[in-house]
Amino acid sequence: MNYYGRAFEHELAATGIRLLRPARKGEALRAGSHLFKRLRQLIESVNQTLKSQLDLERHGGRTPTGVTARILQRILALTVAIWHNHKTGQLALRSLAAYEN
Repeated sequence: MNYYGRAFEHELAATGIRLLRPARKGEALRAGSHLFKRLRQLIESVNQTLKSQLDLERHGGRTPTGVTARILQRILALTVAIWHNHKTGQLALRSLAAYEN
C-alpha cells in the first residue's frame, strides 16, 4: 500500500484520519512538514541509545515473550534514568554512564 495518491487521501478523509507525511516530488508543501527533521533526529537518537547503551541487539531472549520482557525492562530502565537525571539537574539526560558498574 502506498501512502500517497488521491484514492488514499480520500480514504483517509472518509475515516477522519489525518496523516502527516513529507511532500512527494511535485506535491505542494504539506501541513506539519516542518516537524519531520526534528522528529527524525529524535527517533534516530533514541534508537541509537537503545541499541548502544541498552544492548538491545544482544537482548538474550529466546521466546517472543522473553524478548518483549527484556526490551521493556531496558526501556523502563532508560526512562527512570532520564527522569532521575532530569530531577538531579544532570547535563546529559539520556546518559547511563553514572549507573554502569
